[in-house]
Amino acid sequence: MYIGAISMRYARALLMFANEAGVAATVYREALTLRESFRKVPEFRQSLEKPVMSREDKRTILKQAAGGNISIQMQKFFDLVIQEKREKFLMYINQSFIDLYRKQEKIRVGKLTTAVPIASEEVERIRKIVVDAAGGTAEFATKVDPSIEGGFIFEINTYRLDASVADQMRRIKQQFIEKNRRIV
Repeated sequence: MYIGAISMRYARALLMFANEAGVAATVYREALTLRESFRKVPEFRQSLEKPVMSREDKRTILKQAAGGNISIQMQKFFDLVIQEKREKFLMYINQSFIDLYRKQEKIRVGKLTTAVPIASEEVERIRKIVVDAAGGTAEFATKVDPSIEGGFIFEINTYRLDASVADQMRRIKQQFIEKNRRIV
């Protein structure tokens, strides 16, 4: 069966279950913690897929990976996933849930890359501009990358604004190359 169909089906069920209980925001935070666990420990997913590991051990590991003291809804969801032997899809289910929740709550996800560290007040000002323009809320990650030499790169959802010095220099270089080809 197609992984996307399985993950989407389970993610929708989890979102509905969490919404009905009124704890969707809590489950969302737990899902973000679980996603970080999948990112930081690549062997985590493979260990869940091993049939020799008991169900109780899998529950314990998942509970710890989602933050330790997790909601009843998330515990029941983990029980369902383990019972139906869908552990190998859990990473995809979790990401699908995060995407569905963000869509439901109109959460924009952005990343701001700068050449030097930027003050938190500036990040908040940019977040406010995005929220005012698009509505909903915004989550931002900041990254310092000296290779852009100056300026910034701003990404939100599928849009990207590259106002870095490195990109401008690359464009100027390309223009000189094109102009010199015509002369020669």
